[in-house]
Amino acid sequence: MPGFTKARGLLLSVAAAFSLAACGGGGAGEDATLMLKGADGTGVPFARRPVHTSFGLLAGVGDDGSGTLSWKGIPFAKPPVGDLRWKAPTDPQAWKGQRDATAFGSACIQNGRIYGPGANNRYDDTIASTLNTPVGSEDCLTLNIWRPASRERDLPVIAFVYGGSNISGYTADPTYDGATLAKAANAVVVTMNYRVGVLGFFSLDQLKAGDGSPGDSGNFALLDIVQALKFVQRDIAQFGGDPSNVTLMGQSAGAINVWALMTSPLADSLFHKVVPLSGGISTAATLPTGSIPIISPAATYRAQANQLLYELLIADERATDAAGAQAVVAGMTDAQVADYMRSKSAATILTTVLTKLAAKGLSGSGPIPDGSVLPVDPIAAIEAGQYRAVPVLAGNTRDEGKLFAPFLALFGGPPGFIMDDATRFRLMANFDPNAPQPDLIADIVNPAYLPVDKPGGWTALTELLDDVFMTVNRIDVLDAVKSRQANVWFYRFDWDEEPAPWNDVYGAAHAFDLPFVFGNFGPSLFSNAANSKANEPGRLALSAAMMQSIAAFARTGDPNNAAVPTWPTWPAAMVFDASPTAVSIHVEADGTLE
Repeated sequence: MPGFTKARGLLLSVAAAFSLAACGGGGAGEDATLMLKGADGTGVPFARRPVHTSFGLLAGVGDDGSGTLSWKGIPFAKPPVGDLRWKAPTDPQAWKGQRDATAFGSACIQNGRIYGPGANNRYDDTIASTLNTPVGSEDCLTLNIWRPASRERDLPVIAFVYGGSNISGYTADPTYDGATLAKAANAVVVTMNYRVGVLGFFSLDQLKAGDGSPGDSGNFALLDIVQALKFVQRDIAQFGGDPSNVTLMGQSAGAINVWALMTSPLADSLFHKVVPLSGGISTAATLPTGSIPIISPAATYRAQANQLLYELLIADERATDAAGAQAVVAGMTDAQVADYMRSKSAATILTTVLTKLAAKGLSGSGPIPDGSVLPVDPIAAIEAGQYRAVPVLAGNTRDEGKLFAPFLALFGGPPGFIMDDATRFRLMANFDPNAPQPDLIADIVNPAYLPVDKPGGWTALTELLDDVFMTVNRIDVLDAVKSRQANVWFYRFDWDEEPAPWNDVYGAAHAFDLPFVFGNFGPSLFSNAANSKANEPGRLALSAAMMQSIAAFARTGDPNNAAVPTWPTWPAAMVFDASPTAVSIHVEADGTLE
């Protein structure tokens, strides 16, 4: 196809970016029951005492009307700052007294995107004005916990890993609020921050200890997730969760990281089921020619790290070009290089990635197949049985490619959107979903792709993008796992009832299943573009069925439940859909097809 070969290197970089214990101390015993009925007879729960964790006492939020309790901003590692930047996470410092756990911790520092936080660590209007500028903090390794406002113990645990191309994302995104899912699933829900971009995945030789320790892999984000899961194993019983029944769920980059940890020896025994949504773990070695692998070679990340070092030296006028920078590095000890890199502000590093490395196709981030933390060929490792064989419930959306529309240019045509992200953000934020405006599509989608249903138009080319990216990666990993175990299920999300023009712009796009999985429909990035009064009955009913399916899987390792028809294992697919007024859920025998 025209332009594909020429642009494939850049697209591979984009694909990499998408890559789109026992009970805690404190002797709490019976005191781990946090809520009792109010003595005034009203039945309103109240907090009896703070929760004892391995690192200190936590005071969270009692039932605020949601029927749940929550604890937010809990440190699970020391801040990875100063000498701890680009090192494996370690346990947090214990604190004295009672720690307030009522607010989310800061997002990990990242360049602003419409999918990330604004200036205030939340979804708000500042997102449009902070695009492509650093937001967040390096002091960010915190997690959040929700549970039903009941006295039940040994509840299943659902630990969620956010997406964001492994270059952005944050747990304070309102889509990821765990209250509704915790109540609907009668489970403990955990969300965790992890380092992203070159602070989360970075393979510079001079930073490595050379002893084969996990930090030498450069997979600091994966190590952060492992560290958070260790906290869960140690302390989740104090919140009423069962550490022997942990479901690790992730979406997009989060799903890629979940698949990565299935093949990593570091995560053994830390989780017992997985729900990877819209991700994969394939290198080019196992995909058809012309496909876009999720995982880039380790050499790509070494080249990225070296280029970043060179660009920083050039900016400091210690060299005029890459060759000169190489000569400077050759005259430095490893310790001097490490000190130099750690002396740079995170903002300077991220700005350099955006302004210098992106043009060279080296701005993506994702799991590094170093051969230790992550196998060189994860699919081959799965096929050889060298992975954590746990029940799998995977999912994809039908129109994944519609969210990746800027990359239609890689097929030889113009980019898919004709408005920049700031304008698109403001348009969605201010859109009235109860007053559809079909003519707006001409302001959003490049006219070269309109009408959307023409041959070679918007729908056809985004489907092609999906075929060579998400679909092949999904089939590759699910077939590999199914060759080793029977308990593999898959769903496809087909809901596309957004008000016009968003039903054509997005349809069942990448990430549009997330509000249904969490039961949260706003305010958030796509809420005004998706959620109208007209589609509310079917939308809420579909969400309830999806949460019930995840609840069943988290409890038993099998998603079958009364809300859906009998759910066969892969390669069959459960198709989740709804009209504006009612669910429409059915089974398709071959989930390899779109």
